[in-house]
This record gives sequence, structure tokens and C-alpha cells, in this order.
Amino acid sequence: MSGIAYYNEEGLQKLKEELVQLTTVERPAISRMIAEARDKGDLSENAEYDAAKEAQGILELKISKLQELISNARLIDESKLDVSKVLLLSTVIIKNLKNSVSMKYTIVPESEADLKSAKISVTSPIAKGLLGKKVGDKVDVQVPAGIVPFEIVEIKRSL
Repeated sequence: MSGIAYYNEEGLQKLKEELVQLTTVERPAISRMIAEARDKGDLSENAEYDAAKEAQGILELKISKLQELISNARLIDESKLDVSKVLLLSTVIIKNLKNSVSMKYTIVPESEADLKSAKISVTSPIAKGLLGKKVGDKVDVQVPAGIVPFEIVEIKRSL
């Protein structure tokens, strides 16, 4: 992984909280499960022990990946972002020029994307097509259904 990823304060805090949960709650729980399974005797035929060890391996991998993500995370200073252009953390209202339907999206880091909350990943086709554009600009965005023309109606900060 080792790539730098950008987060707003809320997104980085969620990662840190998840790491604390994994290391302070789940890790000790799995250690207890291993100890209990070990107390039951012969480890070579102990399915509980094998399952607990496998769960421990998966958990340690998750913890390791999360620690790496956090160590490579960079916090975005939202106050220094240009509000005249579409950037990461911009909330954008766009109008589909084919059917005149307007949509509102917030462009967020990939790990924070949630379409139900209208948060689209900065790596999504729509976000890539909008980045750097200004209000009034028209863009043709390549989506799985083909090329869709959009017009940028409004840009604001997601604060």
C-alpha cells in the first residue's frame, strides 16, 4: 500500500477509532479465545484453537494495514482550498445535460466514499471529470453507460 492518502479530520478520526477498537477490544478477546482453546488439550486436533489462531492472523493483518494507512495519511487543511474550482472535499451540484436532472455530490477520499450519503470517491469517473473545473464549465464524463455531459452549477466547501 504505502501510498499517501488524504483525509479530512473526520475521516482520519474514524480510522484512529477503528484501530483503537481492534487493538484494545478485539485483540484481547481473541487472545482469551486462544487461551481457552489451548486449555482444552491436544492442539493438533483442536478446531477451536485453529479457528482462533486464524482469526488472530486476520485481525493482526487488519491492524497492520490500518497502522500503515494512518502513518501515510495526510490531513487536508480545508481552509486553504480554492473554492472556485472542484477539488477534494468540494460539494458540487451538477446538471446532466441529457435529461436536465441535477445531482449533488461531495468529492471525498476513496476510503470515505458512500453513495447513499452522496459522497463520491475522488477516483470515480464523475469526480475525475469534474476536478479542476469551475462553475459554468461543461464536461463530458465517461461512465459505464457511455459519455454523459454535465454542467457544473455550484461549488462549495463541505464544511
